[in-house]
Amino acid sequence: MALKRSKITGVGKYLPDYVMTNEELEKHVDTNDEWIRSRTGIAERRILKDPDKATSFMATNAAEDALKDADIDAEEIDLIIVATVTPDYLFPATAALVQKRIGAKKAFGFDLSAACSGFLFALSTAGSMIESGRIKKALVIGADKMSSIMDFTDRTTCILFGDGAGAVVLEETDEDEGIVDFVQYTDGDENCTLYQPAGGSLNPATEETVKNKMHYIRQDGRTVFKKATEGMADVSLEIMKKNNLSPDDVAWLVPHQANLRIINATARRMGLSEDKVMININKYGNTTAATIPLCLYDWKDKLNKGDKIILSAFGGGLTWGAIYLKWSK
Repeated sequence: MALKRSKITGVGKYLPDYVMTNEELEKHVDTNDEWIRSRTGIAERRILKDPDKATSFMATNAAEDALKDADIDAEEIDLIIVATVTPDYLFPATAALVQKRIGAKKAFGFDLSAACSGFLFALSTAGSMIESGRIKKALVIGADKMSSIMDFTDRTTCILFGDGAGAVVLEETDEDEGIVDFVQYTDGDENCTLYQPAGGSLNPATEETVKNKMHYIRQDGRTVFKKATEGMADVSLEIMKKNNLSPDDVAWLVPHQANLRIINATARRMGLSEDKVMININKYGNTTAATIPLCLYDWKDKLNKGDKIILSAFGGGLTWGAIYLKWSK
């Protein structure tokens, strides 16, 4: 039986124009540039200021950019998955809005919610559908307007997040390239160490939930940091061992951009030098589901056909995972 895999053939991104610096945040909360940089590695982040534009706007722009890079028409796409925790609406799905706007007439689509691990979960899902032979081409998008659920008076969260979108086109291949393997985990976060308290069926929107700022993201920073450091490092090493990869074999680590200290800990555990790690958290902050495709976009001119790459993430849920792929462009 012929080998069938899914490969990335196009990469796209969208970032809002507005740049929010650490110095600007100093005006809102008790913090400073040096503290933010030393604890997180973040210098600035992008914010979608236009109140009439939401996650689907960013996702659509990233999708169109990826289609152009892949040199294919939207009507060739069979599937669209948007990984997001900030959909335009609870329904219809953000993926449905993107499908309509780009003219992907053949495609079905849905949203996937796995927080910062969302893009990896979406990529492995779309890849598995392609490998099954059921579909041939997919758009996988990570997009979040985190500013829409951010309390800019809460210094434990507002310094971390930014808005943005990244997208990839995934196509079938019978060559030894593309997605080789993935390892993914979920551990139900019943203690709610990272969550949005209201807006779901447990706490629907009321005057009280709005007054108590329950529609903003909340997290237990120390607990999440510890679990994320362990989870990303462990799963990245696990997928290397599972596929008999040495540090010399790995061309690039593409880590979720949550915190520079977490990224560095993951690279050390894998035995990788700094020059093999994609880092753009200093420019964009944590864009949640968009961080990994944004890294792929920013580094696409440095990637070579056959490069062995590890994608790794940890997010709310709790969710974490890694993907091993061979670059195909």
